[in-house]
Amino acid sequence: FIHTHGYFNIYTNFLRERALSVSHRDAGVNYGKTAGPDSYLLEENALDFNLLEMQSLSSLKCYDFCFREVLPDRVVRSFDDLGYVLHSVQKLETIVLVSLYRASEAVTRNLLCQFERLNIWNFIFMGPKSDFLFDLARRGHPMIDVDQFSDSIKAYKSIRVQEFSAELIKEIFVKAYVVKKCLELGYSTWVLDGNFLPVTSDSLVDFFDPKYNFYVGTNSTFLFVRSSSSALKTWVDDFTYKVALMASSLITKESVSMEGSNFAYVVAKTLEWCSVKFTWVDGMSFGANINAFDVNQTSLGNGKKIAFWSSEIRLNSIQKRLDELGIWALDADSSCIAVICHPS
Repeated sequence: FIHTHGYFNIYTNFLRERALSVSHRDAGVNYGKTAGPDSYLLEENALDFNLLEMQSLSSLKCYDFCFREVLPDRVVRSFDDLGYVLHSVQKLETIVLVSLYRASEAVTRNLLCQFERLNIWNFIFMGPKSDFLFDLARRGHPMIDVDQFSDSIKAYKSIRVQEFSAELIKEIFVKAYVVKKCLELGYSTWVLDGNFLPVTSDSLVDFFDPKYNFYVGTNSTFLFVRSSSSALKTWVDDFTYKVALMASSLITKESVSMEGSNFAYVVAKTLEWCSVKFTWVDGMSFGANINAFDVNQTSLGNGKKIAFWSSEIRLNSIQKRLDELGIWALDADSSCIAVICHPS
């Protein structure tokens, strides 16, 4: 084994179908006989590989501590990369898109520990270029490099934005474009920011009334888009462009409003503008806002599937509340406190 980046590389020569225990040896120098009962089972010319020859790491398969195959370096930098990565993560034809723009490294690592504990693997991160995000990709967690991806989309270049709102508009546009691609591939999509934590294994399944295609959270700032032919007809190139324009109109230099920076709210206003039906969902009906918890509360409550909080809360306060609720899973070294294996 070669251990690297938190997973194992298995030297591929040992995966070949060969009887490595079989030997071919010359007659012993002291007793003049061929050594070993298996000496004639394998001829010398059958050994056409060199055990000392190290293969390139990029050519080796990678596995985590549970011997689950890991696919490192899945980084979406252009439109051409997106379809492959989305297909590689989808589960039950659903994608969970998580923006890390306002999430700390510790909160993100805790989210990954919770994903692992709950056996949730159909997620993809997005964020600006950073060493942290590329390290996550090296460890097998798929990500979208928003800066490079947006540069590869011609439609984005035609959007005129002010410098003060450029990063927000870029984030919102890329979210809209990823949703569009998911619909084209037949996948439903959850769009969430990094200020949430699933608490049950069914937290991110489709449990909404199939009457609507679009569900906008009123408290937890989420968007759920159900895959359907009618949703695909709505969410076309022109719609993604209108989402970016709507965000630009809501964000002013004097006030970068919470609504303007909230993707779900921007989409809701765009759907209204286009006279498309959608429904608001009270996030408190299935989620718990830990901002509102009192100091003695140690449970999320019955039926709660997601914990969420304001991105303006300080990290130590988030950690303290999640720890009290038993859903802070990092140790002092910012590693998961346990490795949990699930049946494949």
